[in-house]
Amino acid sequence: MRHEGDVLLVYYMDRPTVYARIEAIETDIKRGWYHITLLLLTIPSRTVTWILRESYIDGDPFTMDGMPVRLEEVKKTPVESDDKKTVNMSAKVIPFKK
Repeated sequence: MRHEGDVLLVYYMDRPTVYARIEAIETDIKRGWYHITLLLLTIPSRTVTWILRESYIDGDPFTMDGMPVRLEEVKKTPVESDDKKTVNMSAKVIPFKK
C-alpha cells in the first residue's frame, strides 16, 4: 500500500497526465476501500479526494466515468556525483502547510 508523501503519476486514458502527491489515506465505511486525498501538481495545484480500493491505489487500472485511470508510483532515482559514483541520498517530502 502506498503512503502519505508518495508521488504518483496519474494515467488517464492510458496516457501519463499529471503528477500527484498523496496527502492522506483514510479508511472508508466499506471494507477494502479508502479515501485517498491527492495534491495534483498542476498550475494552480489542486486537491482531490477519490474513494478507491487498495489494489487501485497500488496500481491496478480502474475507471472514472467510463474512462481508464491508473496510478503509478514515481521511483526515486539514485544521484550520481562528479566521479560517477552513486550517492545514496534519502529524500524527504515536506508537506505544504495549509
